[in-house]
Amino acid sequence: MSSLKERITAAAYKLFDENGIQHVTMDAIAVEAKTTKMGIYRHFDSRDALIQDWLTVTINRYRHALDEIERVHHDNPRAQLMALAEFISRGLKTISHRGCPFVNTIAEIEDRESPLRQQIETHKTAQAGRVLQMCRKAHIPNPQLTTAEITFLFEGAQVSAQNGSIQHIERHLMTIMRSIVER
Repeated sequence: MSSLKERITAAAYKLFDENGIQHVTMDAIAVEAKTTKMGIYRHFDSRDALIQDWLTVTINRYRHALDEIERVHHDNPRAQLMALAEFISRGLKTISHRGCPFVNTIAEIEDRESPLRQQIETHKTAQAGRVLQMCRKAHIPNPQLTTAEITFLFEGAQVSAQNGSIQHIERHLMTIMRSIVER
């Protein structure tokens, strides 16, 4: 049987993934976790602490995927870039309902100084930095512009998967990425 903290985090993560952060109350988390709000507050100081925990776990999943891609293709940065595109492509079906958790969450945070928003911005900047390093190692011309292209490709694909505007999006993403990497 899982601990109360594990039930709380599992419930919160599920609700944040399915509904976004603004529409999830502590009451809803308590019901999903089969506890009380007091039970939640014994483990988390605030709702924002739960959101930050969820963001950290979500960011770490992406970071781990990039680490694994770099490990598997350690001597081939072009293969790293294609593997990253495959990772994003595989995830499009699972985000088609809600979209990218980072894009959605940052849109729900009005305060530009919010630590939650800054956590997402830091993650996205670091992710772009890793793509830039891959582009440089692959000797792709104009690696900064290429990094922007790849970022726009991934972000745009995720939004298009969410709104259903493009058919065969996974195949198109891989075709576009291949044309970028083969320059």
